[in-house]
Amino acid sequence: MRSAQPVNPIVADAFLLLTTFATGSRAAPPPDGMIWISGGEFTTGTNDPRSFPNERPAHRVEVDGFWMDTHDVTNDEFKKFADATGHITTAERKVDWASSMDARRYFQKMIKLKRLPIFRTIALLAFVIRAFAADPLPSWNDTAPKKAIMTFTGRVTDSNSPDFVPPAGRIATFDNDGTLWAEQPVYFQFLYAIDQVKALAPRHPEWKTEEPFNHVLTGDMKGLLAGGEKSLMKIVAVSHSGMTTDEFDAAVGEWLAKARHPETGRPYTKMVYQPMLELLTYLRVNGFKTYIVSGGGVEFMRVFAGDVYGIPPEQVIGSQGKLKYEILDGKPALVKLPDPQFIDDKEGKPIAIETYIGRRPIAAFGNSDGDEQMLEWTMAGGGARFALLVHHDDATREWAYDRASRIGRLDTALDEAHAKGWTVVSMKSDWNRIFPFEPTNPTETKTNP
Repeated sequence: MRSAQPVNPIVADAFLLLTTFATGSRAAPPPDGMIWISGGEFTTGTNDPRSFPNERPAHRVEVDGFWMDTHDVTNDEFKKFADATGHITTAERKVDWASSMDARRYFQKMIKLKRLPIFRTIALLAFVIRAFAADPLPSWNDTAPKKAIMTFTGRVTDSNSPDFVPPAGRIATFDNDGTLWAEQPVYFQFLYAIDQVKALAPRHPEWKTEEPFNHVLTGDMKGLLAGGEKSLMKIVAVSHSGMTTDEFDAAVGEWLAKARHPETGRPYTKMVYQPMLELLTYLRVNGFKTYIVSGGGVEFMRVFAGDVYGIPPEQVIGSQGKLKYEILDGKPALVKLPDPQFIDDKEGKPIAIETYIGRRPIAAFGNSDGDEQMLEWTMAGGGARFALLVHHDDATREWAYDRASRIGRLDTALDEAHAKGWTVVSMKSDWNRIFPFEPTNPTETKTNP
């Protein structure tokens, strides 16, 4: 018996021995040897009349993100626990197997040592079993994109493969808007800016006749968007400056907790794509380091990226406004200014990757022409490479838009993807589920923005 082998559980309860689960905030420092698993919703139970009463009915369960050990508990680790605590195994002999009682004792000890709370253990167990035992990407149909993802991951993580990439080189970059969460009817950060402008309006009576603020105050979204990037930048400048970074973080957090999507009525942090959450987890389990590289504001995304995606703030790269160091009330503070420092879009993305990561990714994921240069830069490196575009073509479950859209336009990047063999995901054909929640009205058709 090799000491590095996982302990062989005797009964189902002993599965607790294999992995320690705990909740917490992804923004906090990661516990040693643990990885963040993004949460989601799944169906548990059954409606089969032949089942036991406590197995019925089938129902939806929501699981928040949680930490999980990166490897099974080994015999050596369990033996160290037994030696340190004086625990006598059920068999009262050399440690080479474990009973459910042994599993519970070890689990309780590890939770105490790591100072982490136990949370909905049964739900977490069911979630992980469903997520990894049968299919790590259950919301992906068994079509070409899923096969391409798994084939590529296998090639770069197999030490016997000529395409093997050591963990340090397994860098994957993701756009956010339209790639990890929805971006219609307009970018969610812009909706935050609109709400902030409305809140500030009583102090600015001149906005009633001044563009683009007059469009915000009258709810004229079409007129606001007609002003293009110039109008958007004015709204963002007013709503994202004149406060400290801490004040901004608090304001965004409060807004995300209360605001709801104008069409679905869901919190914006629930408008994330379940297949992409699964992909993030799948890559991290396979030794990848995942980054966000997005045109959205970096401070805005860092408020929620940890808890929603499992991506810590230092791995979030985005557009930035200028900051000013000041002493306020005797304490150092960073004050947000209205002028842009860096726009992380199009050709700015490869520049940001080189500046902040210092390694060329081997995998990149986007959905629009704004991501084209990031995918080009990724694919230009040596060895195995992977580029993927999410194509929004499902007007029933989400929105259908591409070449003519003002938001998330996908035109030249789509042509390049087809010409160069990049992977293109059809939301309609390749995803059996888009959002973590069940659609409230699956027959409703959304029009092209």
